[in-house]
Amino acid sequence: MPHRRTDSASGTAELLNTLGDLTGRILDLIKVQQARVELAAALQRQVLAAELPVLPYLHAAGRYAPARDGLDIGGDWYDGFLMPDGSVGFVIGDVQGHDVEAAALMGQVRTCLRAVATATTDPAEVLRRTNDLLVAMDCGLFVTCSFLRFDPATSELADARAGHVPAVWATADGCCDIVLNDGGLPLGIQAGESYRSTRRPLTGVGAFVLLTDGVVEGPSYPIDKGLEQVADLLVGACRTDPEELAAQVIKVADLTGHSDDAAVLVLRYGGLQEQRQGER
Repeated sequence: MPHRRTDSASGTAELLNTLGDLTGRILDLIKVQQARVELAAALQRQVLAAELPVLPYLHAAGRYAPARDGLDIGGDWYDGFLMPDGSVGFVIGDVQGHDVEAAALMGQVRTCLRAVATATTDPAEVLRRTNDLLVAMDCGLFVTCSFLRFDPATSELADARAGHVPAVWATADGCCDIVLNDGGLPLGIQAGESYRSTRRPLTGVGAFVLLTDGVVEGPSYPIDKGLEQVADLLVGACRTDPEELAAQVIKVADLTGHSDDAAVLVLRYGGLQEQRQGER
């Protein structure tokens, strides 16, 4: 009997040591994961911190919402910047994956787009050259993206799409459209891919809204339904302040039960000067 008690005590001690070792390893893994999430979040904050350009005829506003579980951070972003010919570039994109690698690539893609736009401002050509750069980098991830060029001199908006969610366009006279213009493959998949620019005049008062799929698609919520929800929201809301409109659109993500992060970029045009004068 004493011999058995000794074996039992020894086995218990060994089991406790094993459990302690496993607990330590788990805690180390948790710390590593927390560090990766914090790094991804920091990289994304740096990208989203840039101020969007403000023009007399057009005002841009953006919103970002992280994934519900707090771990999927780093894929979605938006940007806006002045280009050498006096036009303004706007972009929204979604990098495959939601980790440090996705966040790092997001920053690289943003830099590539801005660099390419110093040589050409045509949206289709910007996407084509950026795509070839990403394929040459062989990063193993792809990026969906929409790139737009607004010309303040003509009030013309040109856009091109690389596998990205369609935009939603609404005007103050009650017209609304889900913009299903032709697009090419996501960036980073196939070299030599071509894209198409679509041009439209921005007359009157309206809003052109860009989204990532986290806004309009969820586990049991189809993307068509999400886009219709945004379109219904925009009808009659085109005169809303751009910041408020962006805040309303990002709330659509709450309806989808999204597990992905979400980004919105609103381009509100026309009637802004009159509106500001009336507020004084």
